[in-house]
Amino acid sequence: MTIRELLAQGTEMLERADIAESASDAWILLEYVTGLDRAHYYMEMMNAVSPEKEQRYRELIEKRAARVPVQQITGEAWFMGLPFCVNEHVLIPRLDTEVLVEESLKAVQPNMRILDMCTGSGCILLSLLHEEESLMGVGADISPDALAVACENSARLGLSGRVRFVRTDLFAAIPEDDQFDMIVSNPPYIRSDVIPGLMEEVREHEPILALDGHEDGLFFYRRIIQEAKRYLKPGGRLLFEIGFDQGDELRKLFAEAGYKEISIVRDLAGLDRVARGRL
Repeated sequence: MTIRELLAQGTEMLERADIAESASDAWILLEYVTGLDRAHYYMEMMNAVSPEKEQRYRELIEKRAARVPVQQITGEAWFMGLPFCVNEHVLIPRLDTEVLVEESLKAVQPNMRILDMCTGSGCILLSLLHEEESLMGVGADISPDALAVACENSARLGLSGRVRFVRTDLFAAIPEDDQFDMIVSNPPYIRSDVIPGLMEEVREHEPILALDGHEDGLFFYRRIIQEAKRYLKPGGRLLFEIGFDQGDELRKLFAEAGYKEISIVRDLAGLDRVARGRL
């Protein structure tokens, strides 16, 4: 079987399984198994594929057809132009979250200290540190498995000397004398009753702990907004990723807690995506 034929079969298998991005995912898995980029694929597509690689490719296609996210299969996801290790213990970085990083970068100044609450893979904090070399950061998460992934990513990106990771239930293990210029967070914000209707890739393969925002989706926002005031320096900023319809609620929560310069940022689709306020 040629490499081209193998790719065609993989695409067809994913199409039959109703995978939305069948052609793209089939290609990603082919590239992962063979190591071929697009240019070399077109030069070698008529070559025979080895039985070992053919078998391995079919195994991975079957996993994707069973709704395992392609990023978990390859162990890698791209975010802000950087490669991040991912597995079943962390949310897969998404384009939506890049809006939070971009908005945070607008407020970044040299030598700031940043806390990333609910850090997961560390993609938000590490992207910020990668963009501004004078920043220092702390990533906090309740999951030791997620923190292991974040540590791996910091080492992979050469940022271990500028970041430390803390296992904690929100601010419980953060000393109150540890003060920050900025706190960023993508906390769990999906209402509990919505989770059963999520895509199978998300519902069955990403950590529910990082998704479930309790009854109204605002549980963690309320806690972080109140508790962050003890850890932000005067004039410090708090920025969240939020759900597409949560802007009004977040504006109220910020205002009730005494924050200033409150604003809701929408993404390119016109949906609420980032909430921010300043002490």
